[in-house]
Amino acid sequence: MKRSRFFTILCVVLVFCVVGVICAPAQTFNSLLSFDEANGNGPRYGALVQGANGNFYGTTEYGGANLNGEVFEITASGMLTTLHSFCGEANCAGGLQPYAAPVLATNGNFYGTTWNGGANAQGVVYEITPAGKYSVLYTFCSRTNCADGGQPYAAPIQASNGNLYGTASSGGANNQGVVYEITSAGKYTPLYSFCSLTNCADGAAPLAGLVQAANGDFYGTTWSDGAGAAGTVFEITSTGKLTTLHSFCDEGVPCTDGANPSAALVQAANGNFYGTTQNGGDGEYGAGGTVFEITAAGKLTTLYTFCSLPDCADGYFPSGALVQATSGDFYGTTGDGGAAGEGPNGTVFEITAKGKLTTLYNFCSQAGCTDGAVPLAGLLQATNGTFYGVTNQGGTYSNAEYCSNACGTVFSLSAGLGPFVKTLPTSGKVGATVIILGNDLTGASAVRFGGTAATFTVESSTEIKATVPSGATTGTVDVTTSSGSALASNLSFRVMPQLTSFTPPGGPVGTVVTITGVSLTQTTEVAFGGVKATSLTVDSNTQVTATVPTGAKTGKITITTKGGTASSATSFTVSTS
Repeated sequence: MKRSRFFTILCVVLVFCVVGVICAPAQTFNSLLSFDEANGNGPRYGALVQGANGNFYGTTEYGGANLNGEVFEITASGMLTTLHSFCGEANCAGGLQPYAAPVLATNGNFYGTTWNGGANAQGVVYEITPAGKYSVLYTFCSRTNCADGGQPYAAPIQASNGNLYGTASSGGANNQGVVYEITSAGKYTPLYSFCSLTNCADGAAPLAGLVQAANGDFYGTTWSDGAGAAGTVFEITSTGKLTTLHSFCDEGVPCTDGANPSAALVQAANGNFYGTTQNGGDGEYGAGGTVFEITAAGKLTTLYTFCSLPDCADGYFPSGALVQATSGDFYGTTGDGGAAGEGPNGTVFEITAKGKLTTLYNFCSQAGCTDGAVPLAGLLQATNGTFYGVTNQGGTYSNAEYCSNACGTVFSLSAGLGPFVKTLPTSGKVGATVIILGNDLTGASAVRFGGTAATFTVESSTEIKATVPSGATTGTVDVTTSSGSALASNLSFRVMPQLTSFTPPGGPVGTVVTITGVSLTQTTEVAFGGVKATSLTVDSNTQVTATVPTGAKTGKITITTKGGTASSATSFTVSTS
């Protein structure tokens, strides 16, 4: 099989940087662990993930017992346990060299990918339990000409329907990557092959994972091609209908809007998406990559261009995803630059939704880069409020044979933000079971979804299982702890609507239709055959009335609330009289 044209990511370039402030006031940085080849080497892309037990999980691309990467667990104090070492099977059938950390699913297990290895040497999708039981769900390039894809860089995400959705950077019908769906039982379906349009106008080489938005669709990026040949932002439905929202560098060099996004998007509380590009921008001292905002309609705004300060003291080459913290601001990393001096360094930064950037930490601030260097992955904000991350290089261990620039680190950075809880999943219907992650949850006395009390069970000091209650509305999930304090979720939990019936079954324009269902209080839109009703009334949490609009077509009725969209099981018939 031919290698993808854009398989190789740009290498991190060395720069000379001025000596500057190590970190902003009120920041506390700690190096938790230095990898030493035996316990791993070179954690790459993808932020750490918090498990139900409160510990963190990640991967290294190399090192471990078989020198081909590992899945590890690490505590907040830096105690590391190797869960799985790759390439312990014949012909590396279990995969090798994972680029990104796995994701936590609602069954308590983790799902991830390797970009290499497997029976066809094109990577695998794997499942691993918190105890380290490892199994391969799918081997890429299992179909003729790798039509199913190959070389996945990012882990799949679990969608609201329980299935997993992800990307592979190569393979597919045009050997330029795919979007796929896979069940927890391993049933695999390619949804879209990139480079399906003339001149690859739809993009190629998707390196980043996906994010499922409030509307149920998925959003992602490609690293290359598109109208400007520098990558795209796209939207794709669960059935594989893809829409290109933006092509980077479509106005030509110097790519002031950015170029080559390699990280997943994050949907912020305002509904827009935020992301980074590795290259491009309009910095005075160089095109060091960007932070951007993009609406669901595709309007892109460049918020910041890196390398805007002399000697790139603000960093450059951002490769990891942003995270919106409980403060509302975004936090991320650059893989190089900063104020620590010569060499591959990198930074941790905070940026507001308006684009004001503050450098919080400069790597290689300690002699010998023992604090780490080249953070290619994004950050995790854990439920204790602290940020955790990894660096690809640096640390206290160096070995010329395996990791001459040291093997990388795990670090923490406190920015003074308080504890919170997070839900898994972040949306669900009334009656669904939701996992709530946090700290010091033993003795919790109440759980509320949008202010409505829920039944719950405290599983441990770091986990609660709750049931979405009747009458719950989209909003924060709040947990009252044993001390009486309230912990709010970092994201709004979306209570998904359900549509059970409507009457009459048909009628002409102007007919008033009564629609019944569940979780309808926050209804914002009703449509008949895709045509939006101009008149609707929310009667109660279980009933909405709407008038059939001019131009309505025979088809299903859809209701949109703050929690999502639901469609009727049958069609409403629009008659002429």
